[in-house]
Amino acid sequence: MLDILNYLPRKRKQTPSGWISTNAPCCDDRRQRGGLKQSEQGWSWHCFNCRFTASFILGRTVSFKARKLLLLLNVPSIEIDQLNLDSMRHRSMTGLLDDRQRTFDQLAGLTFEERDLPPFAELLTQEGSFRDYVRNRQVPEDYPVMIQSHNDGIHWTRPHVVVPFTHADQIVGYTCRFLDNRQPKFITDCQPGYVFGTDLQQHSWQHVLVMEGIFDALSIGGLAVMHNTVSDAQARLIRSLEREVTVVPDQDTAGTELIDRAVQLGWAVSIPDWPPGCKDVNDAVVQLGRLGALLTIMAARETSRIKIELRKRQLAQKLRT
Repeated sequence: MLDILNYLPRKRKQTPSGWISTNAPCCDDRRQRGGLKQSEQGWSWHCFNCRFTASFILGRTVSFKARKLLLLLNVPSIEIDQLNLDSMRHRSMTGLLDDRQRTFDQLAGLTFEERDLPPFAELLTQEGSFRDYVRNRQVPEDYPVMIQSHNDGIHWTRPHVVVPFTHADQIVGYTCRFLDNRQPKFITDCQPGYVFGTDLQQHSWQHVLVMEGIFDALSIGGLAVMHNTVSDAQARLIRSLEREVTVVPDQDTAGTELIDRAVQLGWAVSIPDWPPGCKDVNDAVVQLGRLGALLTIMAARETSRIKIELRKRQLAQKLRT
């Protein structure tokens, strides 16, 4: 079987999340803005410069985009043809069952189509106000936050950072967070049923935290539903992770709706007694650190409906005073 690593440029580095950063042959990049991530069944490629994407999964034919990438990496055509043949040979009954499972996932709203990032989005690599903002929000250094590379006078001209949405290591949307004090604060391209942060989860984790905001999830390695409720499709996706679910609502009036939905779904709820100024998980991580915030969340975790309702009333009383 073809080992794509043998054909990557020698200059490369691997991030803690498993991505291999290297120069991108699809656009003659020289700043290691190409990313490859391998799995047991194949690989995914994304260029954060020209936004070219490609992927290969054992048991499927080599797609046009995957073939194009391999040719750009100087893989001989005969080896690509052999890879395609080997992949088809692998397509046994297991492969057919996998196809049925993927069809089920699509019908259940557990898969999403690839999407393009905004025009002129470029990986954030330089120090400055954008990098300071991202660090202040406690975003992991290896998460591919982006910025608009130049202003063409047509697209959004307000300063902003772009947070790509990924699922199964593919770009499926994004949110733009504007850094001035004007409204709106966010412009988002999000598919129905999407939950941010599934790719942040580690296989060994037994618990998963569910929050409202993108930066909440990024700062602590959790999931974000991006509003103050959980849709049925989002609930199915979260359950598919097969973890103990704990919902951590924003400590404001809107957050009480997320508490009610969590109880309805039979999930645990955590409403920690955070210091003044901490309205959500991201605030807590900024003040207490990631470990400190996580400890307060797990200490306040409740599964009893009666105790959750009591904590909800205490929160409502706190908001009124």
